Amino acid sequence: MKKAIQLYSIRDHIKTGDDMLNMLGEVKKLGFDGVEFAGYFGLSAEVLKKRLDELKLKVVGTHMGLSNYLPEKIEETIKFHKIIGCTDIGLGGAPTRPGSILKHTCSVLKDANEIAEKEGMRVYFHNHSEEFKPLMRGTVPMDEIKKACYLELDTYWSACAGIDNYKYITENADRIIHIHLKDGIDHTPKTLGEGDADLATVIKTAKKIGLKWIILENDNPTPTGLEDAARSMEYMKKNI
Repeated sequence: MKKAIQLYSIRDHIKTGDDMLNMLGEVKKLGFDGVEFAGYFGLSAEVLKKRLDELKLKVVGTHMGLSNYLPEKIEETIKFHKIIGCTDIGLGGAPTRPGSILKHTCSVLKDANEIAEKEGMRVYFHNHSEEFKPLMRGTVPMDEIKKACYLELDTYWSACAGIDNYKYITENADRIIHIHLKDGIDHTPKTLGEGDADLATVIKTAKKIGLKWIILENDNPTPTGLEDAARSMEYMKKNI
C-alpha cells in the first residue's frame, strides 16, 4: 500500500496558500506518496495541480463541508477536484442527529454521489465515534450513511465506539474506499506506535480487502504536526 497523509495532521504549519505549497514539499520529503486535503487556503486548482505534479504527489481525497455537496455546489466541487486529479471527494463529518438531520445529510450525500459517479468520481464520509451510536429509535447513523455514499473509516474512532475493525472493514469492503490509520490512548490520538490501538490488525485488514492507500491522520499532533508525522512515518515504513 502507498502512504498518504491527511493534511489536517499538520494544520499548525498551514495558515496561507503559500504555506500549503511549502508543506506539500515537506510531506513529500517525509516519504508520503499522497495527500488528503482539509482546505485549500485560497489556492486555485491550477496552481495546486502544478505543485502536485512537481512533487509527484497524488491527491487521494479531500475533506470539505456538507455545503460543498449541495445541488448548487456539487458541479463546482467536482470541477475543482477533476483539475487536481482527485476522484474521491469526501467530508470530515456532518450533522447526523436527530433523525431528521440524519435524513437530510444522507439525502445530500446520496444525490451528490450519484452525480459524482457519472463523472467517474465517488463521495465518501469520514466517521468519528458518534456515528456508531444509535439514535433514539435504534437507527445507527453509519448504517444509513453507507447506503447514501462511500465510507472512509477512521479506525481509531470506530474502535473507540466499540467496533471490531476487522469485522467492520471486511463486511463493508464494497463501501470502504479509504481508511485512516490512527493511534491513541483513552480517546486521545497519538503518534503511530505511541498508543494502544490495534494498528497491526487494521493494516492487515486493509491489505486483505485490497486498499491501495493507507492514510495517516492525527487530530492531536505533538510537539508539531511535522515532527509528529515524521515519527508516524517511521512506524509506517517498518510496518506497512
